[in-house]
Amino acid sequence: MQKKPEIKIEFLNVKGNWREVADSARTTINLGKGKKEPSSEWKYKMLLAEHSPIRQISIHAKWINIPYWVSVHFVRHKIGIEHWVRTQRSDRTKIDRSNLPQGALVEHEILATAQSIINISRKRLCSQASKETRNAWILLLKELQKKEPEIFNACVPECVYRGWCPEYKSCGFHRSSGFTNVLLKYRKNIN
Repeated sequence: MQKKPEIKIEFLNVKGNWREVADSARTTINLGKGKKEPSSEWKYKMLLAEHSPIRQISIHAKWINIPYWVSVHFVRHKIGIEHWVRTQRSDRTKIDRSNLPQGALVEHEILATAQSIINISRKRLCSQASKETRNAWILLLKELQKKEPEIFNACVPECVYRGWCPEYKSCGFHRSSGFTNVLLKYRKNIN
């Protein structure tokens, strides 16, 4: 049996900048434009507060060799994210679509706001998500960490985000000492 190619992520770019986010935040509190670049601490606090200006930052990335069924998991997320998935249409590929398995490999490109990245992470970093989907999401987040470490640090599973697990079938992580450590790290910059 031939081994399938590994999923790869192509990180295309980050759109928007933190100076614009800060100026929009200043607009909401009746202040003029600022002059200095926002600090890492300020960015992280804005992300944790999930104030609307963070939606000006968008991530443009593409998975290559992602199984179709994993791609479908991501397509279910629709708020603040756009998806472009390679077609399986027979008239475009010259392959009978009805013969393709769910594991057929596709490319899946996204443009997602910082807010949607946080929201998707809550579901796709959860141990109840499929291992393959979780690994594909982690691959994206590792690339994001290189460009936007504050966004990366704000991406946690639902139990950490809420402080408890709302899943019907909990893995029990929220009752472990490891959970306490992750939760404290996540909340590190909160006043």
